[in-house]
Amino acid sequence: MIPKECKRLAEVDFPIRAVSRHSSKEKSIRSRHPSTFHLWWARRPLAACRSVLLALLLPDPCDENCPETFRTEARSILSQVQGTPGSSAEDLRKALLRFIGDFAEWNNSEKTVYLNAARSLVRVAYGDERPLVVDPFSGGGSIPLEALRVGCDAFASDLNPVACLVLRAMLEDIPRHGVELADKLTTLATTLQRKAAVELSRLFPAEVDGGQPIAYLWARSVVCDTCGCDLPLVRSFWLSTKKTNSRALRFSVEEGKGCPPKLVFNVFEPKNESEVEAPTISDGKATCPVCKNSMSAKRVKVQLTQQSGGTDAVLDGNRRVGGANILVVVVRTAVGVRYRVPNDDDWGAVKFAHEETQRLLSANPDVFPNEPINPIRPSPNARGVSGATRIGITDFGKLFTFRQKLTLTTIGRLIQEGEAEATEKRMLLLAVSKLSERVSSFVTWINSTQAPRGTFSRQALTIAWDFVELVAVNAEEEFLELVEAMCKVIKHIAGSTTHPAVVVQASATASPLPDEEASVWFTDPPYYDSVPYADLSDYFFVWQKRILPSALSTDIQDETSFGLVPKAEECTWDAAHKVNGIPKTPAFFEAKMGDAFAEGRRVLSNSGVGCVVFAHKTTEGWEALLAGMMKARWIVNASWPIKTERGARLNARNSAALATSVHLICRPRAENAPIGEWTEVFQELPIRVGNWFERLQTEGIRGADLVFACIGPAMEIYSRYTRVEDAEGRDIPLGGDPTAIEPYKRGFLAYVWETVGRLALEQVLGTAEAKARNGTAGALEEDSRLTALFLWTLEATESETDDIESKGNDDDVDDEEDDEEKPKKKKKAGLSLIYDVARRFAQPLGIHLDKWEGRIIETDKGVVRLLPVGERATQLFGESDASAMAHRIEQDVKASRNYTFAFMQDVAAPPEIKPRGRGKAKTAVGTVSEVPAPQMVTTLDRLHAAMLLQSSGQSNGLRAMLKEEQQRGPDFLRLANSLSALYPKESEEKRLLDAMLLAVPRN
Repeated sequence: MIPKECKRLAEVDFPIRAVSRHSSKEKSIRSRHPSTFHLWWARRPLAACRSVLLALLLPDPCDENCPETFRTEARSILSQVQGTPGSSAEDLRKALLRFIGDFAEWNNSEKTVYLNAARSLVRVAYGDERPLVVDPFSGGGSIPLEALRVGCDAFASDLNPVACLVLRAMLEDIPRHGVELADKLTTLATTLQRKAAVELSRLFPAEVDGGQPIAYLWARSVVCDTCGCDLPLVRSFWLSTKKTNSRALRFSVEEGKGCPPKLVFNVFEPKNESEVEAPTISDGKATCPVCKNSMSAKRVKVQLTQQSGGTDAVLDGNRRVGGANILVVVVRTAVGVRYRVPNDDDWGAVKFAHEETQRLLSANPDVFPNEPINPIRPSPNARGVSGATRIGITDFGKLFTFRQKLTLTTIGRLIQEGEAEATEKRMLLLAVSKLSERVSSFVTWINSTQAPRGTFSRQALTIAWDFVELVAVNAEEEFLELVEAMCKVIKHIAGSTTHPAVVVQASATASPLPDEEASVWFTDPPYYDSVPYADLSDYFFVWQKRILPSALSTDIQDETSFGLVPKAEECTWDAAHKVNGIPKTPAFFEAKMGDAFAEGRRVLSNSGVGCVVFAHKTTEGWEALLAGMMKARWIVNASWPIKTERGARLNARNSAALATSVHLICRPRAENAPIGEWTEVFQELPIRVGNWFERLQTEGIRGADLVFACIGPAMEIYSRYTRVEDAEGRDIPLGGDPTAIEPYKRGFLAYVWETVGRLALEQVLGTAEAKARNGTAGALEEDSRLTALFLWTLEATESETDDIESKGNDDDVDDEEDDEEKPKKKKKAGLSLIYDVARRFAQPLGIHLDKWEGRIIETDKGVVRLLPVGERATQLFGESDASAMAHRIEQDVKASRNYTFAFMQDVAAPPEIKPRGRGKAKTAVGTVSEVPAPQMVTTLDRLHAAMLLQSSGQSNGLRAMLKEEQQRGPDFLRLANSLSALYPKESEEKRLLDAMLLAVPRN
């Protein structure tokens, strides 16, 4: 066994770059990957979990307490995989790190030689008794699955019953029953599909020519306020943009006497984009193609609310008189896919579905889901889950058409009536649960691939104006295809594990494990207010509990459940939910995390080690997490940022969304830990963080990822003590008022953000700017430092996989639907940071954000936008045209005077503009008032002016200005070169700076 005093490998080193590369690549892997078994949100990459887990389990060969038997056996084991390591302990450490990096690769995770090596290393470290790995926030099961892979025992728990069902199937059923389970599932699903196809045949009638409908493209509809036209809400009339099968929908207008105009559709092959009609819905606003009337988003949603969301058609016999409308039927034939408009048989099938639905409801009012959907957030931190409630979809049943409800209900009944074993029924339940994500009125058609996009293209139920109704059981593309994907996962897990885990439904704050049971406590907790897991999983729960309630863990309920997933105990900040009648707050999250960490400390053995994964992008989220850790008396011993996200995903574009997840390696703090002296902590902070800052940059970690990764080494200093006191005996808290001057009021983390900010400025602008505060002589002005710090924070962590398209159900798909009450405004150009992050860096560095509001930044709804240089043209030059700008600059240079910019209160105007008065100014009624003091021109102002001259092609004015700046001093070109290195490669500012620098006169 590893001695208690021996450091683990994760506490001293880690192959960041290699594991990051494999983790981010994993987003593109679909076949056999456990993420395709059943949807779960924000899964951790298996590569990262596997690698960190091994580093947590294995001792550091360089530690004097490392058993010699481990060193000897480890050399022998590694020699079978990658050659014999060198003779020194350092050589063995490097070899272990190399193995961990190689084992992170997806294909290697299945290879016998790597699996045997990993398990042998663990066995040598722990003996015959397998170490227990505990994850109290198991979710999608990445951590416990990897624990099984490397030969550990795993204890997986989660509060959420949907997560527990997935975990039980993946971690208990598959390892216990092996590959045979896949064969049984295939046989059972095939039989079930055939039976369901017979029962549902009237819902989806076959074509006369033998073709098979595979999808029906619907659109919700409203009535035009002006002409009364029945208006389908269509995002695009393209059906297929594939060159080999280009198809679109067009319409003609029929006008009958005394009747409103009617759109009649037909399918055609467009020759170019111009032949395809414009959408009828955009940004939530509808446009009538007949009278060109525009209906507001509010009016559209009022009409849909009156239709309870408009998911189904309103029929009079076989004739549709309102509601949703079938626009196109997609048919698979022997030669490919064809499109046609609906006929009487199609509407007859819809009528039959409506009648059958009513018959089942009359027999059992609860046969279909009728539980309420949590509404959209009433406040910024009451996330909710669905914009659907704004169009009248107030319960889960309204998300589905008549045929979709009948399909899922029929398959569910056949599972109940079947002769399958309990394990097999659980697998079939997950198959139909997975199917439900593909058969709702929020599934949309991707015309570029002629394929559906699932309900959860984001971590929410976003409004789908038009949608696709898939035929789930008559075509192999859906139900059987989903089962086939599950079977591939079953075979992968069965081939990579040797024994099952233990799965229970339990709160992370109340583990059923005894004291000191775990060797490793490794978890990925909820990220503050990021993902509303409970609300999202309700979507699956409402079907699962109707089909096979015995398969669900429902021991935990609360007063807010309403027959759904428990939410009061969920460890998130979500003001949409209440605890004892009080909305959840950040304090609730912090307290819950503290309780969870305390429970983890209780179940972890004295020689054990912990790891907490976190990737929230606000300082408040981090402070709440760290406060919980400190409350539970944990020491942070290391922190490893691993790239787990694609830099090109939606949330990352032009913002500081994190690409890495920081893995905090920790151990329980001793009861008799000493009290720290603030002076010593304060002196050690810049040294420790500075060393880590340099190390991470060599690993390709940049910007916001580097910022939050530096929390680890800072916490190593602070968390080793019971508390930290100043010379007067006052506690230095973790968090506090960042505007305060006294450390005991300000808090430790404010000094961490300041230290990182200074290191960043020193790197990009030089030492003087890093130390500048309140106008230190020789330093660039505040706006230059703010811009540099802003751009540095936005720098992207290096990646070799940003061009890989994510095909999973992540939050990085740019949906076309609009779920906002008001039409979306066109996103403004420019780069953005969360205000909280910008403020935490700016304040301690003497940068006043409010001073630069409207001049170089713009703050709106908690986000700070760095104004593009093009938006500064008017404030710098007024309403003058480009030639007047250049002329003004040339005149200022010739007269050896400072530039005169429009934003200045005290301006000497160019000759063609009448001069303004000085000091006193007359008001409109002739009285006298004080004119504000003039705003000074900064180096950044002059640089932006030069960039604008470059943009407008004013070469003479630009040359004159550059010559003047060279004579003025080095600051101008120093700033220009620094910002050129910081701006994103594709940005207009980068292009202008580089072109301008080429125009600088050479001495």
